[in-house]
Amino acid sequence: MAEIWTDKVIIITGASSGIGRALALALAPYAPKLVLVARDRVRLQAVADSCEAAGAATLVSETDITDPHACFAMVQYAVARFARIDALINNAGISMWGAFEDIRQLELCERVFAVNFWGGVYCTRYALPYLRQSQGRIVTISSLAGLSGIPMHTAYSASKHALHGFFESLRIELAGSGVSITMVAPDFVQSEIHQRSLNADGDLLGQPLSDHYDFLSADRCAKIIIDAMQRRKRLALTSLRGRLGRWAKLCCPQLIDWITKTAINKAYRR
Repeated sequence: MAEIWTDKVIIITGASSGIGRALALALAPYAPKLVLVARDRVRLQAVADSCEAAGAATLVSETDITDPHACFAMVQYAVARFARIDALINNAGISMWGAFEDIRQLELCERVFAVNFWGGVYCTRYALPYLRQSQGRIVTISSLAGLSGIPMHTAYSASKHALHGFFESLRIELAGSGVSITMVAPDFVQSEIHQRSLNADGDLLGQPLSDHYDFLSADRCAKIIIDAMQRRKRLALTSLRGRLGRWAKLCCPQLIDWITKTAINKAYRR
């Protein structure tokens, strides 16, 4: 069913690197029309060039998704160029590591919410009228941290929980409209998001997490996401640990807390 994406207009936020870049490159051979969104125009253009070489039409939109006016302008720019929107992939995100008690500037938590939560809300709000017309797809890249509490990750986890609450509610509002909502909750993925994570002082972490190269590759994650989007799945989990943990948490939450803390202590070694 790869042909389902031919000529479809797909907006991807956070498309300049990581999962967003991998999604764009994986979709490109099916000849879609990709609207690539991020703040770094140079890196976006490099992704666009690769996608066009593979068969996609592209539109680069240098956009700060924390600005609602910029999100509105981006959607209008896409519609002006391609006349429709068939899918919106809310992928842009920022991470933050550090114990909550060590955070001196709570504005850092607001920054995480601005990107992870409000960016997805703004883009969805302005794309939704066009997605109704096309009976399109909304895909939001969350995290296992949106399904369970994660130590050293309070602001990030809270922002992802908020995404689930918002889009689960929106799904019910849109029932019968033909618009589907797919939530994706990846486990650890090989991505620059870790190097670009903030620490408790607001500085960049600047290095990958331990066991980075054992994480799921961004390319493999992209394939899982595209399959879920194609099938209009409600929720896609990318690891056996995530699937088992979702159910185990219902019957033995303390065990999941211990497993989670152990995994984070291993991955995040200060």
